[in-house]
Amino acid sequence: MEEAAEKIAHLRERLEYYSKKYYIDDAPEISDAEYDRLFYELKALEEEHPELYDPNSPTVRVGGAALDKFEKIVHTYPLKSLADVFSYDEVRDFCARMSKYGDVEYSVECKIDGLSSAIRYEGGSMVYGATRGDGFVGEDVTSNLKTVKSLPLKIPYLGKLEVRGEVFMPKESFAKLNAEREENGEALFANPRNAAAGSLRQLDSKVTASRKLDIFIFNMQYCDKAFETHSETLDFLAKQGFSVIPFCRIAKSADEVIGVIEEIGQKREGLSYDIDGVVIKVNSLSQRVEIGENTNTPKWAVAYKFPPEKKQTKLLDITVQVGRTGVLTPTAELMPVYLAGTKVSRATLHNIDFIRERNIRIGDIVTVQKAGDIIPEIVEAKGTPGLDEFEMPAFCPSCGSPTIKDDESATRCTNIACPAQLLRNLVHFASKDAMDIDGMGPSLAKVLRESGMVKGVADIYYLDKNSIEGLDRMGKKSAQNLINAIEASKSRGLARLLYALGIRNVGEKAAEILSQAYPDIELLFSASEEELCLIDDIGPVTATYIKEFFSHESTRVLVDRLKAVGVLTLAEQGEKLDARFAGLTFVLTGKLPTMTRDEAQGLIKKYGGKTSGSVSKKTDYVLCGEDAGSKLTKARQLGVAVIDEVEFLKMIGEKG
Repeated sequence: MEEAAEKIAHLRERLEYYSKKYYIDDAPEISDAEYDRLFYELKALEEEHPELYDPNSPTVRVGGAALDKFEKIVHTYPLKSLADVFSYDEVRDFCARMSKYGDVEYSVECKIDGLSSAIRYEGGSMVYGATRGDGFVGEDVTSNLKTVKSLPLKIPYLGKLEVRGEVFMPKESFAKLNAEREENGEALFANPRNAAAGSLRQLDSKVTASRKLDIFIFNMQYCDKAFETHSETLDFLAKQGFSVIPFCRIAKSADEVIGVIEEIGQKREGLSYDIDGVVIKVNSLSQRVEIGENTNTPKWAVAYKFPPEKKQTKLLDITVQVGRTGVLTPTAELMPVYLAGTKVSRATLHNIDFIRERNIRIGDIVTVQKAGDIIPEIVEAKGTPGLDEFEMPAFCPSCGSPTIKDDESATRCTNIACPAQLLRNLVHFASKDAMDIDGMGPSLAKVLRESGMVKGVADIYYLDKNSIEGLDRMGKKSAQNLINAIEASKSRGLARLLYALGIRNVGEKAAEILSQAYPDIELLFSASEEELCLIDDIGPVTATYIKEFFSHESTRVLVDRLKAVGVLTLAEQGEKLDARFAGLTFVLTGKLPTMTRDEAQGLIKKYGGKTSGSVSKKTDYVLCGEDAGSKLTKARQLGVAVIDEVEFLKMIGEKG
């Protein structure tokens, strides 16, 4: 044990060091492969010795268990917003007001376009992280912030420290994410800020980890160490391992401030992150106190906002692509024009409602700007007379099936066997929460699709070991493991199958509810929308999607093929041994000795209970493990019963 503890501590220290060298100092010392080797060595040791758990281990950066909802955190030090200025005259007015307080230095910094957050450290470790919220109350996103690799989990300073930073998505990560969403037929993020905000507020921190967020620290909210200037605090924070706000200049007059704004503006296009302006702050901390603050904004700082660049060009055509969820996305093909330093020849049009609202027609002159300085977007059209109104295709460009316009303004292909949707359907069908076919990830699914061996999800069950062996990177053992996984997936039960089929609006919970109401999939082929609406948690929109899915001939063919190879299309028998937890709500907190949180939630669900992410008067039990936090405190305040794993196992008749 002593040897393991020493090894784990050493690995944690080295991995934090290498992360800092890579993400903050931009001076990597080891290869990615070597870093991964050390990371997985640490992960294996931690799994072997759960008693050595550390909430700030580098392994938390991959994300943990999903939450039901975010808890609220009241900010000790309010996160106020800044007053905006839009011209150099307003900048001069601000500096004139500040000059009444004597000689003033200004810290002039890039204004990162992201999501503001506060992070608290005590004893050298991260305690919590919260979104700005309304400036006074934010959301607890600690687990998500821990996935941001440039944010230190431990720092040298052992006193109390609270910092404020801007979480953002780098341009490269943003472009990749939107490309994936477009390919999957999902709505695009309008700009990096929206993407960062959506990613940081994911209930599943594994999703946040996959989004490659970053953070710049731009303010010290509190420290039990004294400083004279803002620039001194930034130097101190940099020495603690934080990635502080880049390109920070000291200016002593309005002219110097404007000079820095212009310098930043010239560098703006070449930055790897998005900025939407420049922040101007009084540097002296004592002068800030003298100048004071308004209710929601400090008087000693303003934000100069860059105006968006717009250009006119001709709309040559509108092309339509089919995403993997069947959504038809229109794209504007433009006469190339340079905008914000790059050549723009295409722009997203989102959907037919967007096109109608702006009266966009092929052949017209349109005004283009970059939304968030990243995505080209048409903001208005000239309205040249005599041009035809654009119509979305009545038939899918990929498979020729009829299309429909849904309540979300999207036009969709009605054919679930549409080739354009196949790859995503394969990956979803085989995923862990669906049919759980181990080994069939995106790479193999793509190979199977491109080889022609799999043209629909049912084809998975008609694969044979010999043909799989011939695929790239597949040997005899891998092929046999895949066949075994496919065979095992046949008995997952109706709830998992319904979720795997990818019916719109039918997630895991709705699939389980459906399987209880209709324990044989055949019953769903004759279920009416009215009958479906009588089921708890199935609304009219979802009922329509279910009815449409089971009315399609290709669904009939798919189910028949699945049944022919022995895929279970009935609700699992004995899924609930009893309902002893029926009507009871559990909240889990801390690390349990022998079970993961998912395993505990599974047992609660198995016996008819529910789980929640927050403690309230309606909570019946708080299942508590090591390192329990605010949930335990709140449970005691409200008088909610607190149990440990041993008591929980006794409740279900298992040995503790």
